[in-house]
Amino acid sequence: MPEVIFTGPAGRLEGRFQPAKQKNGPIAIILHPHPMFHGTMNNQIVYQLFYMFSKRGFAVLRFNFRGVGRSQGEFDHGAGELSDAAAALDWVQSIHPDARSCWVAGFSFGAWIGMQLLMRRPEIEGFMSIAPPANLHDFSFLAPCPSSGLIIHGDADKVVPQKDVQMLVDKLKTQKGIKIDQQIIPGANHFFENDVERLIGVCGDYLDKRLAMESAA
Repeated sequence: MPEVIFTGPAGRLEGRFQPAKQKNGPIAIILHPHPMFHGTMNNQIVYQLFYMFSKRGFAVLRFNFRGVGRSQGEFDHGAGELSDAAAALDWVQSIHPDARSCWVAGFSFGAWIGMQLLMRRPEIEGFMSIAPPANLHDFSFLAPCPSSGLIIHGDADKVVPQKDVQMLVDKLKTQKGIKIDQQIIPGANHFFENDVERLIGVCGDYLDKRLAMESAA
């Protein structure tokens, strides 16, 4: 798992990168929680997602948004962080130009950034949005949501009430041509304390299902 430094819009960005074993292996980037609340690429969920994708042959990058760890710049309330995520995807694509597909996974604040990146980059064909902060940030930009994906949250989340995530899911499910898979983890809070293993299991099962469908097609 080599440490990497690549150029972002506000200076260098620090990441960890695992190349794909195959030249045309798919790409995934993992986006961490809110930088102002101690979110980093070393968050346990981000770390576990990284290995989950890597085990399935993806070229995977997790990185620190601007102002976090050794990444340069300052927190920019989402706009700059979205630019960081776009630069991260550009960097992985430069390493794996023959990648057959591309995914984005984000946790909390990272889920909000990931969904915005999804709207900007048509090559992203799958997403995982973990505890998306639907009550704290505007998700109305998902009109329409361009790709199918997984939205997963806990029913004991006190940061983002379940009803707010449910409203987001219900809105997205009315769109034709995409499938939103919603999973609710009973008893899990916003940070999935004591539930990370269950969370990663659900994410892995969803990814395996999508990859099997892709192979069949």
